[in-house]
Amino acid sequence: MEADWEMELGEGAPVIDASWAGLVDLRTAPERVAEIAETQLLPGLAAALVRLNGPHSAVWTAKCDVWRVEDEVDPFELDAEPGQDIAMACYIDLLPRANQSWTAPLTVEDVCKALVEKLRGVPVCACRVDLVVRAARIANDAQELGISAYVIGAGADEPAARSHLGQAVAAFADTVSSERSAAHRDSPVQ
Repeated sequence: MEADWEMELGEGAPVIDASWAGLVDLRTAPERVAEIAETQLLPGLAAALVRLNGPHSAVWTAKCDVWRVEDEVDPFELDAEPGQDIAMACYIDLLPRANQSWTAPLTVEDVCKALVEKLRGVPVCACRVDLVVRAARIANDAQELGISAYVIGAGADEPAARSHLGQAVAAFADTVSSERSAAHRDSPVQ
């Protein structure tokens, strides 16, 4: 899987709003995942969101979206075959759990670097994950950092692109979940 990360901080940069009116908090009510309209557009997204918000996850999700990419797609950038130039995309906003904090750019940079390294080792083709570090506004107005994870899948037609996107989202959720497990094993405090 292709993967990379970047920071988008500063005046005028997008901000993750974790207290937006449509938030469905899957940390406390995972059974409400069907209320998130995007889960109807992408098979496997519901399971990925539940996993990312699960009790053993280091993150929780604030928002997501799914859409067909209208711009021309370069199959090379997605490790796709020539002709696989139809793309579907998804983003998922990730925030750290209450027992963690991403207030320092270096902390979230380390998280992104570790995730990108693991994602690049995932044997899924025709897809890509880009992690974008952004400022985040949490319910109590605390200023933290979050990650907007952009996932894209390509195919020769829309069903194939949607299938590759679903595989990429599942692999992304598995990778984020395994990062938490590894962090727990390496941490002296559990």
